[in-house]
Amino acid sequence: MGKPLTGRTILGIFVAGFGIVFAVNFYMASLAVGGFSGVVVKNSYVASQEFNGWLEQAEKQDRLGWSAEVTKAQAGHFSVATKGVPEGAAVSATARRPLGQPETVDVEFTQGAPGNYVSTRPLADGRWIVRLVITDGVSRWIEELHVS
Repeated sequence: MGKPLTGRTILGIFVAGFGIVFAVNFYMASLAVGGFSGVVVKNSYVASQEFNGWLEQAEKQDRLGWSAEVTKAQAGHFSVATKGVPEGAAVSATARRPLGQPETVDVEFTQGAPGNYVSTRPLADGRWIVRLVITDGVSRWIEELHVS
């Protein structure tokens, strides 16, 4: 027969067990907060009802064959390099901060070389989520891109 089970042993088991549970919960909460992009819908039920429509729009957009890459250019300007976009298409964007103080800025672009656009004004340093919109009068292409 081994050692007797005392109140002190039971207390140690409970403290260790709850300590593990708390540690895992705090770790998972920190992962959730760290990975949160800051996007919240006003009504999740309405958003769920519109989801299939969003999928159809995304498939239609994919069939266009357009693509774009946004990078931070000199002096805080954004640069957009497009592929497959028709000549003369209009490019605009809305930039917002992913975390911290809410800041949203409408961005306009001028075309340089064919398929390349540069923002008309600089934006502050830091991380931005850029919602890029390209239209050619008939079709519309939208994508959110992260830029830092």
